[in-house]
Amino acid sequence: MVKIERALISVSNKDGIIDFARGLKEHGVEIISTGGTALLLERNGVRTVGISDITGFPEMLDGRVKTLHPNIHAGLLARRDLPDHMHQLERMKIKKIDMVVVNLYPFKETVLKPGVSLEEVIENIDIGGPSLIRAASKNYRSVAVVTDPVRYGPILEEMNASQGHLGEVTLQGLMLEAFRATANYDALIAQHLGGTFPGPMFPQTLNVGMEKVQDLRYGENPSQQAAFYGDPFATGVAVARMKQLHGKELSFNNILDMESALSLLREFEDRACAVVIKHTNPCGIACDDHIYDAFMVAYNVDPKAAYGCVIGLNRECDLRTAEEISKHFVEIVFAPSFDPQALELLSKKKNIRLMTTPGPITLADAPKIKLKYIKGGMLVQTADNGQVTAENLKVVTKRAPTDEEIKAMLFANRVCKHIWSNTVILAKGERVVGIGAGQMSRVDSSFIAAHKAGENAQGSVMASDAFFPFRDGVDEAAKAGATAIIQPGGSIRDQEVIDAANEYGMAMVFTGVRVFRH
Repeated sequence: MVKIERALISVSNKDGIIDFARGLKEHGVEIISTGGTALLLERNGVRTVGISDITGFPEMLDGRVKTLHPNIHAGLLARRDLPDHMHQLERMKIKKIDMVVVNLYPFKETVLKPGVSLEEVIENIDIGGPSLIRAASKNYRSVAVVTDPVRYGPILEEMNASQGHLGEVTLQGLMLEAFRATANYDALIAQHLGGTFPGPMFPQTLNVGMEKVQDLRYGENPSQQAAFYGDPFATGVAVARMKQLHGKELSFNNILDMESALSLLREFEDRACAVVIKHTNPCGIACDDHIYDAFMVAYNVDPKAAYGCVIGLNRECDLRTAEEISKHFVEIVFAPSFDPQALELLSKKKNIRLMTTPGPITLADAPKIKLKYIKGGMLVQTADNGQVTAENLKVVTKRAPTDEEIKAMLFANRVCKHIWSNTVILAKGERVVGIGAGQMSRVDSSFIAAHKAGENAQGSVMASDAFFPFRDGVDEAAKAGATAIIQPGGSIRDQEVIDAANEYGMAMVFTGVRVFRH
C-alpha cells in the first residue's frame, strides 16, 4: 500500500477537481499545482504549492514548459525500495511525490471545433502531461496516477477506509488506465495529422485511436462479451454517429447488420432505396422513385428470410412506409429521418429500434480503408468504393445486351459487392429477385438465387462477383430464365462460358473488376 502525502494536480478537464482536492486535503495531503488549476483551487479555498516554488523556475514559453524539471520527475521516479535512490533525493533536497492527477490538453475537442487552424491544433498537443503520466506510471508501485475524473470518488473512498492509503490493485489499475490514456492520445494525434499531411496509404506502423461508444449486452452469442468502439474524428454518416430514437439497446449483431445495410445504401444515393438485411447479407433490395415502393419490393423479395431483419432506408420513413413495416417483426429501422406520425406509430412496438443517420447517405461517406483483426496482426486494405459503369462493360457474346438489361446488370453488380461470396444475384430493373450467397461452389449460389427468385427469375439478369470457373453457372441461369449475365471474366475457361451463353442466346458482359467479399 502507498500512503498519499504529496500530490501534483494539473488538469485540463476540471470537472470534480475541487471536491477531489478538498478530499485529499482532509487526509493532510500537500498539493502542488500549476497555472489555471492552481488558480481555481486557491479561489475555492484549497491551498496549493505553486509548481515554480518546486522547480525554482517560472512557467515558460506560454506554459509549454512548467513541469519538465528534475525536482518533479525525480520525485516521481525515485524507487522507494532502493536506498540509493532515496539518498539521492535527500542529497538533492527533492521531496517524493505520491500522486499525479493529470488529464491532457483537449486535442480531440480542438480538432472537432469548426474552422480550427492547424496552429491551434498543434498548440493543443500536450507535452508535460504525458511526461508526468508516464513517469508516475513507471513507478506505479509507489505513485498513484489518476487520469480519469471518474476515479476521484472511489479513490477518496478507499483513502477514507484505509487512513490515506491506496492498495496495490488500485495502483495497478490506475497505471494501466494511464498508459492506455497516453497511447490513445498519441494515436489520435497521429490519426489526425496523418490525414492532414501527405504520407503513405499504409504507414510502417498503424495507430488506431478508438473510444468506447458503449458496452454491449453480449457478442455474437450470449457466451461472448462485447463492446462498441468509435472513431472520434469520424464525419458524415456512420453507425457510431447514428441517433437512437426508440427501442432497447443495440446488440453486437445489430451493429454489424446496420453497417452492412449502410454500405449497400451508399451505392444508390441518387434513388430512393430500401435494404432488408439478415445476418449481414441482404435478403432484399430495391430502388424506386418513392421510398414506399422501394420498401415494398425489397421486403417481398424474400419475406420469409426477412423475419427479424434490419431495414435501411436512404430517404425519410413516411407514415405509409411505417404502416407496412409495423406489420412485420423487425429488429431495427434506420433512415435519415422519420415523419412524426411514422415515428409515433413505430414507437408503439416495444422491441423495435429506430435510428436516424446524421445526414444523407452518400458514397462520399464510405470508409477509405477496411481493417480485419486476426490473432497476431491486422489486415488492412483500401475499401472497394469503385462503381462499374456502362462504359466499362465489354460485350463478349454474339448478342449485345439491351439498355434495360444493362441497367439491371449495373444495379446487380453493385449489390454483389456487399454480399459474402460466392455471390450470384438475379435482378430486374432496380430490384433484386434472387440472391445466392456464401456458398463454396458458384453453381450452388446460382441454383439458390434461381430457387429464391422462382417465377420472378424469368427475364432477369444474373450478376456474379467473380468469374464462372465452369459453364454450369450459365446453365443454371438459362434454366431459371435469365437473359443476360454480368461478371468480371478472367477464367481459363472463359471461352467455354461464353459459348454456353451463346448457345442460349444470352448476352454476357465482362467488367474486368472482381467484387469478391471474403
